Amino acid sequence: MDTLFVTLVFILAGMIKGVTGMGLQTVAIALLSLRMAPLEAAALLIVPSSVTNVWQLVAGPALYPLWLRFRWVMLAVCVGVAGAGLLGAAAWSGEALGLALLGYGLLGLTGWRLHLAPAAERWAGPVAGAATGMLAGVTGVLVMPVAPYLQALNLDKDDMVQALGMAFTVGTLALAAMLAARGEWQVTAAGGSLLALIPSGIGMVIGQWLRDRMRPAMFRRCFFIALVALGAHQLFIK
Repeated sequence: MDTLFVTLVFILAGMIKGVTGMGLQTVAIALLSLRMAPLEAAALLIVPSSVTNVWQLVAGPALYPLWLRFRWVMLAVCVGVAGAGLLGAAAWSGEALGLALLGYGLLGLTGWRLHLAPAAERWAGPVAGAATGMLAGVTGVLVMPVAPYLQALNLDKDDMVQALGMAFTVGTLALAAMLAARGEWQVTAAGGSLLALIPSGIGMVIGQWLRDRMRPAMFRRCFFIALVALGAHQLFIK
């Protein structure tokens, strides 16, 4: 694997997270999967994703109340990842990644949002969590469908960011456990994942600098267009 390519991917992914507050894992896996299998890319993301997601999780004001509200969603994410692990790495992981990227990108570009009644949380939350875990266990990407689900609950900005951080943290740890159990996250991968913290951190610093000097809405639009392009590449070209 080209070290320069991996370094540039992590700098870019960190920069996007620095500007938008999201996208490190999604962008890194989408780009790395051009050169490697999605779960191999996910193994490199374990440490930088965990560090940035825990930071996002603990920075909010209402961790325990959110945990009580979404604990069944988080448990379902873990069950979904474990279920995907038992099934093994599917031959269609690239296609699944393409669909996830394409769907997430189109949702972002259209601005469409589902609105969910509070009474539906009891069943919709675990379903969204399990589906997210299953998809993450195949592709390494944790945004679909848990991000649209949380958006449908009309959480305020701080709760939304913290709830996403919780889902990403739990999902990343479950993914790490699944990969380790299958022998796909060993010392070499762990070392590479630890080293990936450096370019990710550099990218986040650049992104935070850019955030004060450009319109975040425009950057997000470019971000979602790039996801659509990468998803289409996975589905129709690769």
